[in-house]
Amino acid sequence: MPGFEFFGEEERKEVNDVMETGILMRYGFDGPRKGTWKAIELEQAICERFGSKYAQLTSSGTTALTTAMAVLGIGAGDEVIMPCFTFVASFEAVLSVGAVPVLVDVDDTLTLNPLAVRGAVTPKTKCIMPVHMCGSMANLGELQAICKEHNLLLLEDACQSIGATYQGKALGTIGDAGTFSFDFVKTITCGEGGVVMTNSEDVYKKCDHYTDHGHDHAGVDRGADLHPFLGYNFRISELHAAVGLAQIRKLDTFLTIQKKNNKALRVYLEQIPEITFRAVPDEAGDSCTFLSWFLPTEELTRAVIAELKAQGILAGNFYWYDNNWHYIRKWDHLKNATSLNNLNDAQKQALLQLQTQDFSKSDHWLGRCISTAIGLTWTDEQLKEKGEKLQAVVKKVLSEKLVEA
Repeated sequence: MPGFEFFGEEERKEVNDVMETGILMRYGFDGPRKGTWKAIELEQAICERFGSKYAQLTSSGTTALTTAMAVLGIGAGDEVIMPCFTFVASFEAVLSVGAVPVLVDVDDTLTLNPLAVRGAVTPKTKCIMPVHMCGSMANLGELQAICKEHNLLLLEDACQSIGATYQGKALGTIGDAGTFSFDFVKTITCGEGGVVMTNSEDVYKKCDHYTDHGHDHAGVDRGADLHPFLGYNFRISELHAAVGLAQIRKLDTFLTIQKKNNKALRVYLEQIPEITFRAVPDEAGDSCTFLSWFLPTEELTRAVIAELKAQGILAGNFYWYDNNWHYIRKWDHLKNATSLNNLNDAQKQALLQLQTQDFSKSDHWLGRCISTAIGLTWTDEQLKEKGEKLQAVVKKVLSEKLVEA
């Protein structure tokens, strides 16, 4: 799954190019850098590979989301509808611009349930933010229709689904803006980094300024730059961009391997009638970073997880329902509005209401779901072993529970 599995001479070459100049910052120092501009090269490569008109690199996926919200005009008093199954960065970004995260249920796609989204729209809603979890996509057709009906922004958090597509278009390029994360465990990695993609020149220019303290980058003298508005230091470094530049050239290889291994592993689980699989709105567009599957009950799922742990083969199999980072159930700091800085009243009220909000429809799916990460370096023998072991564990648990019944 993660690009770091394929680190090699390509990454070393790009990093060494930067080290030879000694210029690690993406802006300025034009002479000493001797024409080496890795961040610019990576932004161009992103546009070419994913079909976006513009790309602005940032220091992380979180700062990419924060930047996108800020330049889209999302702020205090605005509500952003998002899924209750995501990574904590998604709601952190919403809170960082003063807006209110409105968490709603997911369905069997493990992404936003369009019916739940419709039910959450209010006069304060400014944006719908689907999070394309675990390599696959939200039902963008229905979400686009809701945005059009209510004149809302569509911001794609595609941080976990680099390379996935929907109806032939790359995730992250379909909404008003979209983001990727290039952290260490993403499909392609910079070590740390992110990007905002957009087809709007105005949004792009604002991203360019916002991520560098508001510098307008209009001239050749950085010290003489004007500052049209406030900004922050969300810059990526040349070293991180250099790693990403080597990685993006390998993306098609990564996707080919993932799809092959995902399909091969699925064959073992398909032989068990009790197992079903996540719904994928566009199966051809699945990046296949995970194989996500459901058991009939939460009890059986917990028993399978326990057996995988007992046999020492739990690694790479994720039970999100008990995960501290990805599901509303364990986000006590969010539900208690525990923050080192003061939140605004609207934020506090919305977060405290999460304590009693009913997420049983999401529990129905997450409580029965196991997501198996797909490795890039598995040999055929290793894949066969993994498939047989997973299959044996599930059959053992099902057999034992049948006897108990």
